[in-house]
Amino acid sequence: MFIGKAKGDITAFVKGVGMLGYGMYFNTMKEIATPLYCRSFVFKNSSNQLVILAICELAFITDSLKQGVLKKLASYHIQEEQLLLLAQHTHSGPGGFSFYALYNFTSPGFVKEIYDSLVDKIAATIITSLQSFQTARISIAKSTFAEDIPIAFNRSLDAYNQNKEVIPLIHEERHKAVNREMTLLHFEDQYQKPIGSINWFGVHTTSISNDNHALCSDNKGYAATYLENEMDADYIAAFAQGACGDISPKFIFNPKRKEQRGHWEGKFHDDFESAKYNGQLQFKKALEIIESTDKINLQSETIQSYIQYFDFSNVSIDKAYTGGLEGKFTSPACQGMAFLGGSKMDGPGAPRVVEVIGKKMARAIKNNELNAKRFTDAERKEIIRKYEAQGPKDIIIESGIGKILGTADIKNVVLPGIFDGGIKNMKKQHRNGALITKSWTPQILPLQWVQIGELLLVGFPFEITTIASYRLHKSICELVVDSNIKEVILCPYANSYNGYITTFEEYQIQMYEGGHTVFGEWSLAALQTCFKNVYTNIKNQKTDHTIQPLEFSEEEIQKRSYKA
Repeated sequence: MFIGKAKGDITAFVKGVGMLGYGMYFNTMKEIATPLYCRSFVFKNSSNQLVILAICELAFITDSLKQGVLKKLASYHIQEEQLLLLAQHTHSGPGGFSFYALYNFTSPGFVKEIYDSLVDKIAATIITSLQSFQTARISIAKSTFAEDIPIAFNRSLDAYNQNKEVIPLIHEERHKAVNREMTLLHFEDQYQKPIGSINWFGVHTTSISNDNHALCSDNKGYAATYLENEMDADYIAAFAQGACGDISPKFIFNPKRKEQRGHWEGKFHDDFESAKYNGQLQFKKALEIIESTDKINLQSETIQSYIQYFDFSNVSIDKAYTGGLEGKFTSPACQGMAFLGGSKMDGPGAPRVVEVIGKKMARAIKNNELNAKRFTDAERKEIIRKYEAQGPKDIIIESGIGKILGTADIKNVVLPGIFDGGIKNMKKQHRNGALITKSWTPQILPLQWVQIGELLLVGFPFEITTIASYRLHKSICELVVDSNIKEVILCPYANSYNGYITTFEEYQIQMYEGGHTVFGEWSLAALQTCFKNVYTNIKNQKTDHTIQPLEFSEEEIQKRSYKA
């Protein structure tokens, strides 16, 4: 096997523009605490088949970002399925690089300078990796954090405890409601010299809170820097994200903290010190794995990549993933009041009183929509479908069809913009005609399947909770049980983004993660169904490109753009 690798600075800074992750209009960029990097690894076999794995220090990847990078790589003839583009999910990175409106409301708007900078710098890093091949050996190993190491904590324990697989835990045991295992790929050259690594471990990159104004790669960025400094100067270490949907690095309650920032913190009162501390823990675990002799070498030269888009707003779900229930489906994307309320430990949103009022309004709108006489038969059918798919969610935003509080007349919605910059900008964009022609979040989303030797990397554009990850991993392992694949690694935050994936049971009590599981209560089963479709197509040597992502015109982008 041949490996090319590169590390490139992708810092994109425009003073005053919002960061991406917390969704708070006051969480803006004023300075730079650390650079942000892309770490790119290219794997090529003796038949010149190749695949690229690039990990970026960003909140998430957008369709527009990946498509922009691919255009820059056109002269290298890189196909979409050959590039797996991942984010490590820092909440202290730049916003403004999505074409979809909802992710830019607090930026405020699409910021071309940031988008162009990210596209150029990520592409340049990948090109450098494509020009640096060397013979290499790949090994894989794992290790588990001891329970007394304060690395990760379940932030939504009430939801976690609903799952049939778990023994219910109390608050003091929330460190046990975590997948504490780190999986690491290690690369050595032909002389057995270490040249790089990629590891996956699930913990939110939110050690630094929403009152921050400095770009920072957070705990995983610090971990990567520590490991690179420990190793040879040419060594490149990527700390990719795992199943962190319900997992926080924060574990100390401090009532002196402001409510809007959240009362929880890490090891130290200073968030940056807490990020460094958590990063040290991840670094030490990665180094332990690297120095271990208990590694398995990949033997096969197989390289295979496949990507397929699915309309997640309209998935008919395989009963194999619903416990035998037939006729289950998804609906266009909806965000619930629990989403707007935020995660109390990592990023609070609307105040409690607003949550209470919002839920009452959502339920009144639901009652009105289900019983009003003004709808056509077709409209009524879609309304019934929406509420059946979304289950107990108190729907506030319908990003799939462009509504809020049941209306598409956004500029006149009852929420006053004077209290929130995001709402103010949303109304402004509606007046500009920016919210009419496309959904506010992507619903046509890519699933990717990348095999390197006996290793399978499964890319999907969601953040996934601990037990949902367990079920997805298990179902994919069952699909490939008769193949030569020995290890399956889930890669969330891949190629695009639209919210969370929870289990059906977690969804029912509508904590933050359930409120942000946008395609309804069977979203996990829908994801499993779609991956089964992917596997079937690969097995039958069939490609399916009938569904493609939306394209945005320059006029549409301009209408939702922000100029400093």
